[in-house]
Amino acid sequence: MGDAAEKARAFLKEERAFRLGTLLTESSHPKTQNLSQTIEADVRSGIRQLLSVDEDIAQEADHLFAQDGYARLIEAFSRAMRAGRQIFFTGCGATGRLSILMEAAWRRFWDEMKPLAPDAPKMWPLCISVMAGGDFALIKSVEGFEDFPDFGRHQLREAGVQAGDVVVAITEGGETPFVIGTAWEGLDRGAEIFFVYSNPTALLAEHVERSRQIIEEPRIVKLDLTTGPMAITGSTRMQATTAELLVVGAAMETAIIRWLQDRQPQLAPDLRTPEEYARLFRKLLSDLSTAAAVESLSRLTQFEEAIYRKHGLVTYVADTLLLDVLTDTTERSPTFMVPPFRKDGDTHLPVSWAFVKDPRRPTEQAWEQMLQRPPRGLRWGPETYRQLNAPPRIQANRPKLDNAEIHRFRIGNEPDASRTEAAASALVAVGLCDEVKWARPIPMQFERTATITIGSEKPALDVDEHFHFTCELPASPVHLWEHLAIKLVLNTVSTATMVRMGRVIGNAMVWLSPSNKKLIDRGTRLISQVTGCSYEHACEILHQTIEEVASISQRGEEAPSPVALAIERISCSPHGSSRANCC
Repeated sequence: MGDAAEKARAFLKEERAFRLGTLLTESSHPKTQNLSQTIEADVRSGIRQLLSVDEDIAQEADHLFAQDGYARLIEAFSRAMRAGRQIFFTGCGATGRLSILMEAAWRRFWDEMKPLAPDAPKMWPLCISVMAGGDFALIKSVEGFEDFPDFGRHQLREAGVQAGDVVVAITEGGETPFVIGTAWEGLDRGAEIFFVYSNPTALLAEHVERSRQIIEEPRIVKLDLTTGPMAITGSTRMQATTAELLVVGAAMETAIIRWLQDRQPQLAPDLRTPEEYARLFRKLLSDLSTAAAVESLSRLTQFEEAIYRKHGLVTYVADTLLLDVLTDTTERSPTFMVPPFRKDGDTHLPVSWAFVKDPRRPTEQAWEQMLQRPPRGLRWGPETYRQLNAPPRIQANRPKLDNAEIHRFRIGNEPDASRTEAAASALVAVGLCDEVKWARPIPMQFERTATITIGSEKPALDVDEHFHFTCELPASPVHLWEHLAIKLVLNTVSTATMVRMGRVIGNAMVWLSPSNKKLIDRGTRLISQVTGCSYEHACEILHQTIEEVASISQRGEEAPSPVALAIERISCSPHGSSRANCC
């Protein structure tokens, strides 16, 4: 364990900039402190606890939209559209997937407009997403990429940012080095920069130097979307990213409608005021909090839990919401340490508990339809990594991130025996009420079938289980309300299911995968909090268990969480969690 001890000492000595326990997004929410105990006793009560934290967004919505930065973002989008300039969304992890969703929504709208608006083909390519690790990271996080601002700078340069463009750098906590790097690169190249985050500005500036530098740069417009702690401590894929989707999506939609009013008024819907967007979000959350909706959320949670308890698998199929479903499904792996999506041919690795498929198209077409463009994999050679001063471990083991690797994730309608040969298997179709007639076209035999639908009326479907959520989905050029509704549903269910599976203690995700410096810090803090030992001792034990888990994974076995393993090890030591022993 000498190497692990050395890595722990290096982290403690050199990476103090990644100690983020003072941030609001890393704190425990008082509403869900006893979530694991509550949901174990009563699923519905646990579901209501999770939904109550989404209420924080509703309560802050008027304030979020009232910021000067929101109005300036609309104006920047409008200027770029009039001038034919590019709009970039950059992010990492959950915000990287949000960036890709924003681009896909933009491109889908302009593709639909091509028969009606002569300028639509010119508008279609103007929106570009930049995610840490490229589109490969949509499926599986690329270890270490988010920790380096130079990686963000280089990816944005490769994407072609120029003077006059708009860069919206989105980071849940406001401190991600990769995203900060994209902001500085865009600024250096003369683009208009917006920095979007979900921690209080003053708190960030006080405790995180790299964030303070961005915040104090007057040429960068800040958009503080703070709503409070997350329902699961540090799980910014939930409330933080939901607020960012709501506000940034509303700004994009408003700019599109203004463009239509100027160029194609006969096609333009009415503009919505900031107050109306806030009201509509509160209405959506209210729809998803009714007794009937909570009952459906509870039944769906128990449906998935029962399958996983039998070591079974869930395969989702979707059409227009495929990217939304893929996002929630892939985020379960780093958050709850379940097996990630498995590439075709990697039969030595465990099969992912959940997967997604497009029932209508083969894999390459499915990727292009989902993204509304071909994938953008990275093809960085050794010289690129050297120029970017990548750590030796990355240079020695360069990740394969190109399109060929992306296409090895077989999300198309090809048969996949690994999804049906488990002890229990389920096919779950997800979509709007009028698009789930295709629930069974994949030539695979599942033990059970189900549908998840959102919309005004529950359709009649021939499936074993139908989970419907009656909610108002106002007309939207970028289908904003559909994206928000399915995100809220899937985030709630996947989180509740994993809590029921014992992957959360209280509201702490002790089964997280510490794949970057921020998560190593979070894991260390969780170990310290649960066991009562010092941060330093927790860090040392965590680095030991990270090495052990890596060895287990290399053998193709389903690995435990290094954090959970460290907690168990400390708790079972001769002196238990004695502070005398640990501190």
